[in-house]
Amino acid sequence: MPDAPLNYDVNLSILFTELPLLHRPAAAAEAGFDAVELWWPFPYPEPSDRELDALRTSIEDAGVRLVALNFDAGDMAAGSRGLVSRPRDSARFRSNIDMAVGFAGSLGCTVLNALYGNRDVEVSVPEQRELATENLMLAATAADRIGATVVIEALNSYESPLYPITSSQKALDMIDYLRVVQGVRNVAFLADLYHLARMGEPVERLVELRADRFGHVQIADPPGRSQPGTGKLDWDVVLTRLAESGYRGHVGLEYKPVGPSAESFDWLPRHLRATATVEESV
Repeated sequence: MPDAPLNYDVNLSILFTELPLLHRPAAAAEAGFDAVELWWPFPYPEPSDRELDALRTSIEDAGVRLVALNFDAGDMAAGSRGLVSRPRDSARFRSNIDMAVGFAGSLGCTVLNALYGNRDVEVSVPEQRELATENLMLAATAADRIGATVVIEALNSYESPLYPITSSQKALDMIDYLRVVQGVRNVAFLADLYHLARMGEPVERLVELRADRFGHVQIADPPGRSQPGTGKLDWDVVLTRLAESGYRGHVGLEYKPVGPSAESFDWLPRHLRATATVEESV
C-alpha cells in the first residue's frame, strides 16, 4: 500500500461486529485508527437520550472521531435500503433527521448519508423522485446547521436489486438536480468503490475524473466485499490515484472482514491508519 496522504476510518456497523456496539470505538482505536463511521445503529422508534449518550460517550472515551453517519435507512438486514423516496417510510425518515443531525453535530461529524430507498411499485418513478427531492432538501437544510454535507450513494444491483441508483452517473444526476435546480449546495456523492466496481465501472478512471464530486469514499474488495487484497481491484493504483486527485475526505473501511476484524487491517500499514499521522506526511 502506498504512503498516500489519505484519511481512513472504520465502519463500526460492519467491522468489529463480534463486539457489542459500545466496545467497538475502543477496538478501532486499539487497531490504530482515530476515526470511525456508522450506519444508524438504533432500531425504530427513536432511541432514548440514555442510548444516544452512551454511544456518544463510548466514541469520546475511545479518543476517536465520528466522521460519517447514516440517517435511518430502515431494516437493512431485511432488505431495506433507505427511506427518503418511499411514501410509507417518509414520516420515519423525517422524524430521524433532527436526531441524526443533532447526534452528528455533537461529535463534530460533517458527513450524513441518506440512502435513496428501494423502488416502490405502488407509486411512479417520478413520484418517488419528487418525494426524495423534498426529503433530501429537508435533510440538507438541517445538516447545514452543523456545517455538514448530505451524501448520496449508488449501490450494486446484485445485492440491492430494487435500489434505483446503481451507477455513479445516476447518483450525480440526482445531486446535480438538487444543486442546480433546487439550489441545494451541501450535497455530494458518496463514492462506494465496491458497489461501483461490482457494476463494472472503472473505478481508477472514475477517481481521476470525478474525485472533485466526492463527499465521502468507502472501500471493500469485489466481488466478496472483504478487505483489500482479497478480490480483484489493484488498491495500490486506486488509492494512489485518489490521493493524487486532491481528495482530502475520509476513506471508510466498509468491508466484511475475513477472520477477526482486528486481523483484517494488515493491508494498511499502521502508520497510515491515524489521520494525524497522515496529515503530518502531507
